Amino acid sequence: IPTVGLGTWKAAYPGEVTEAVKAAIDSGYRLFDCAYLYHNESEVGAGIHCKIKDGAINREDLFISSKLWCTYHKKSLVKTACSRSLKALKLDYLDLYVIHWPMGFKPGERDLPLDRTSMVIPSDSDFLDTWEAMEDLVIAGLVKYIGVSNFNHQQLQRILDKPGLRFKPITNQIECHPYLNQKDLIKFCQSRNVSVTVYRPLGSSWRTWTLEGLDMMDDPVIEKIARKHNKSAAQIMIRFQIQRHTIVIVKSVTPKWIRENIQVVFNFELTEEDMEAMLELNRNRRLATFPTTKNHKDYPFHIEY
Repeated sequence: IPTVGLGTWKAAYPGEVTEAVKAAIDSGYRLFDCAYLYHNESEVGAGIHCKIKDGAINREDLFISSKLWCTYHKKSLVKTACSRSLKALKLDYLDLYVIHWPMGFKPGERDLPLDRTSMVIPSDSDFLDTWEAMEDLVIAGLVKYIGVSNFNHQQLQRILDKPGLRFKPITNQIECHPYLNQKDLIKFCQSRNVSVTVYRPLGSSWRTWTLEGLDMMDDPVIEKIARKHNKSAAQIMIRFQIQRHTIVIVKSVTPKWIRENIQVVFNFELTEEDMEAMLELNRNRRLATFPTTKNHKDYPFHIEY
């Protein structure tokens, strides 16, 4: 899996993701992180195929990832969901297909089926059964690798311990940034030869997000390290994750930032002192808490990691 990839979540305008994908390919990105829930896979596909048609890239040079949404956890629905993503992306196969969350929701037209108390309506699925259907996708040639996202260490271990396991998860995609360094979960995954893919490495997609009155981009520790290396705060945070041997998904639709997020992060190295200072910023503050699902039996954040 390439070290740095482009995230495709939450674009503001139609066509914005298509242009971002094209700019990213021109800038050297080869990993693209997609999901059914983002409802823009057709735009991602348009950008990819534009560049393939132009001769700028071959399909085999790209690593395209998508995610199984929670309303498709029943074994009979997994292939349907994967086929929908393939059709939207106009691809014959995915390089990686990931279970987006360990929680199965009631199938139907709504992405987030809620009861009268505004809490999610679970399905009766078990993610071990979902994993079996994911393995079937590999056998069928629809995907090359499979993984998980937002799984805690107990849930990941449950898959690894599954009797008759045919394919282990290649990665666990998790929220991670200096205020949520995920040290224990990263160590757990890597000790079991499961790679870690980091999303929200900058804390949020918006600079306006503040935590206790402090924008992470303006954190004095990060700013000091950035000045030392003559880099931006964002580049420091991306480099921080690279040196932890994780895969980093960065989100931007601005060509200048898209370029800088991949082209400038490989020409310098943080010192051991820098890395320790970044790790000490941890506050165990999570952005993607998904509060409407806290009633679910498989809600992943009831335990420490």
